[in-house]
Parts: sequence; C-alpha cells; structure tokens
Amino acid sequence: MKHYQNSLRQEPLAHQDEYSSLDIQYEPEVGLAWYNMHPKPRPCVTPTLVGEIQHWFGELQHNPTLQDVKYIVLASKVPGIFNLGGDLELFTSLIRQRDRNGLFSYATSCIDTMMLNHHGLNRGITTIALAQGDTLGGGLEYALSSDVFIVERSVKLGLPDILFNLFPGIGAYSFLSRKVGAKHAEEIITSGRLYSAEYFFEIGVIDILAEDGQGEYAVHEYLSREEKARNGIKAFRAAKKCTNPITRQELIDVASIWADAAMQLRDKDLRMMERLVSRQNAKA
Repeated sequence: MKHYQNSLRQEPLAHQDEYSSLDIQYEPEVGLAWYNMHPKPRPCVTPTLVGEIQHWFGELQHNPTLQDVKYIVLASKVPGIFNLGGDLELFTSLIRQRDRNGLFSYATSCIDTMMLNHHGLNRGITTIALAQGDTLGGGLEYALSSDVFIVERSVKLGLPDILFNLFPGIGAYSFLSRKVGAKHAEEIITSGRLYSAEYFFEIGVIDILAEDGQGEYAVHEYLSREEKARNGIKAFRAAKKCTNPITRQELIDVASIWADAAMQLRDKDLRMMERLVSRQNAKA
C-alpha cells in the first residue's frame, strides 16, 4: 500500500460548498472524517447523494492534503433518520417508462460506491456507519458495507422492499449473509419487518450498540480501541475479506436480477411504492 506523509487540514475544501447532500467535517487530531447526509427532497439514496459520496471518495484517494485520514464515518444530519432507502420516486418513474437501463445504472452507481466503502477506498481506511435514526432499505445496505456499524438503541432498521413485491437488490443478502448467516439474512429480507437495534445487535448485524445520544462518543471510543492495535486489526480485517469475499460481479449479477424483477411490478405494487414515497415526504 502507498503511504503518504501530508498533514490533514481542518478547514473545508473549496468543492464542499458545492455539495447539496453532504456535510464534511474533519478531526485531524485523530485522522477522522465525517460525511453527514442530508439529501433532498427526501432522506433517501438519491443519485445526487451517491454522486457526491463518489466525488468525496475521489478526494480522499487522490488529494494529497487528505492522506492522513484513517477513519471515515457516514452519519446523518436529518433528526431521527439515518436514511430511508432507495429513491422510490425515481424507481416508479423509471419502471413506468420501461427504462430498465436507468434502474440498472442507478444500482451500478450504488454498488461501485459501496464497494469502495467496503474496501476502505483501496487505501486502508476504516469505514464506519453511525445510525442515530431510522435505517431502511438502501440506507441499511450501504451501512452494512462498512467495517464497523454503530447504532443507537432506539433506532429501527429493516428492508421493506418485499412490501411492494421486490427485494433489496444492492447488496443486502451478500453483506447480511456474510455477517449473520443465510438463515437470518433471508428472514430479514423476506419479512419486510422493522427490527429493533437490540435484536440486530444480538444476532450480529450491528457491531456496537450505543445509548441514545451517545453515538459520537461510541465512535471515538472505538477509534481509541482500534488505535492500540491498528496494524493487527487492519490485517485481520483484510484476511476476513479474502476468505469470504464479496465481489463487484456478485453484486452486479444480483442487481441485474433486481432490475428485471422491478420491470415486472404491477400497478398495485407501484402504488404501494408511491405511498411509501408519501410517507418519506412526511418525514423529510
């Protein structure tokens, strides 16, 4: 791995002012960067949010002033919500237009972003997701691609896609089955239920269960533990990914099945998706 000696800067970079869905903050004393979501018009996985994450990841990979970042944390600035999942308004529009390529392009963009997150931006960064509010669908899928998943106790999590006759096709089964086994993964995906953070912690979906309001403290507490044995932890994490790898091709193949299935949805399924969009709007 290539090593850099440049120091981290605290002040915002010029391009950050152009982000409409992300707020970036740095803690240079611990090599930590936060990317906080606030997508519009709803707190879901919009193409704009995905594009801005990809752009910032590029900065972390190539900007020499950011090479001392060792940890990144995905969080949310929307009170009570981490992320409500895929852009269902976009999905319904593309399905009604019979635009399967548009659906698949969206999925591919999400997958490429998640794979960078899963592999530490290909430069050994520890990736952390901190959920302090509702975490659903694609938001949960993205969080699962992180090395460490920290959730506050009152949070509800789930994959509701089966309720509109689809399945979460951008990594849910791949990441869940590696983490908690096929049986739990299938149960979570096919039930469409909301689960408590306590239950997800008990079965191993969540790595750290924090008390409400203590999520940021839990992040720093984790960092202090990893710092004591960072070389060994990073190496072991890489070894785990070697022994049971999640490949981009696996995710792409699943996304292709997902896009095909989406094109088979009936009007009543699309109306259910539109009702869920209305609920998302109510929470925005």
